[in-house]
Amino acid sequence: MQVSMTVNGERVTREVEPRILLVHFLRDELNLTGTHWGCDTSNCGTCVVWMDGVPVKSCTVLAAMASGREIRTVESLEQGTQLDPVQEGFMREHGLQCGFCTPGMMMTARWLLDHNPDPSEAEIREAISGQICRCTGYENIVRAVRWAAAHPATQEVGS
Repeated sequence: MQVSMTVNGERVTREVEPRILLVHFLRDELNLTGTHWGCDTSNCGTCVVWMDGVPVKSCTVLAAMASGREIRTVESLEQGTQLDPVQEGFMREHGLQCGFCTPGMMMTARWLLDHNPDPSEAEIREAISGQICRCTGYENIVRAVRWAAAHPATQEVGS
């Protein structure tokens, strides 16, 4: 079947099997490998992307379900050579270790900050509660999001 969607601002159309998951479409068809694939059961959250501005776990969305929609992946955070404050916060506050959960965490954090520019620690923890990090204990992730909140981009990156 044919699917068409806008991914990171670019219109894409491909012929795919009806059963292909959005995570595999992004990684295998579009070579956007920043979105990680972890569990296929929506437990880990490594595959979070935005669909029409809302975070979704792309391992539970068929590419066909995303047809006609706007998809945003972690690759869209960096603008030219300018890191998104979330990316910089993860770097500065050591919000990653193995890095596997990081793309999903960053997409969730960017969404949170776009909707709540000054979240409390509890609000950050609630936002990332659907994602598993086996390395960090979440402390540095929370600090990274708080750093990003304190250092917003000079121009709006997410929307």
